Amino acid sequence: MRRTVCTAWPSMHERVLQAVKFSPDELIALLVAVSFAAGLNVYATVLALGVLTRVGMIALPASLHILSSWYVIGISAVLFAVEFFGDKIPAFDLVWNALHTFIRIPVAALIAYHATATLSPWEQAAATVAGGAIALAAHGGKTAARAAVTPSPEPFSNTALSLGEDGLAVFLTWFATKHPYWAASIVAAFLVAIVVLIRWVIRSLRSLFVSAEEALAK
Repeated sequence: MRRTVCTAWPSMHERVLQAVKFSPDELIALLVAVSFAAGLNVYATVLALGVLTRVGMIALPASLHILSSWYVIGISAVLFAVEFFGDKIPAFDLVWNALHTFIRIPVAALIAYHATATLSPWEQAAATVAGGAIALAAHGGKTAARAAVTPSPEPFSNTALSLGEDGLAVFLTWFATKHPYWAASIVAAFLVAIVVLIRWVIRSLRSLFVSAEEALAK
């Protein structure tokens, strides 16, 4: 009896072979966008990278294959859900974002470090520092935007801003896998705006920690 094999959905091996692979320059551009996205929402970024790798749409370096683990995808999805709802609660979001200064930036740096494992040591170190710095800039820009919107008495602007940040993180991660140079150019524009407003960003970061301490003290 002849067995019929369904070929409508390619195997994991076939999906890996069909996945988009990146040149060294494209990988750097991808990391610029991913680092910025991680500074906005690290769980959405890791989740998007994991799912895109899992379904075979992109082929990340072997050192980042852990992102496609169902455990990492599952944990990222749960934490993303927590952040999605918690980021819209006025008091909780201050504490959450203050604490994530010590999560978003190291994770972005760690992704950059492992993604550039095949480069020379100094290039890998430079990519790691750059990944963390870009994530810090994104986190600072997000904090500054929140500082401008949070005093508003109505809740809709804060919710809309939070949704926009989540959407931008997911979009940048996905877009970077398709058009890494364009994604990096978008991030460069954001970084220029943040540098122009750097004093406001620093003041907002300080205010974030003070507000978080006051929220915890209550």
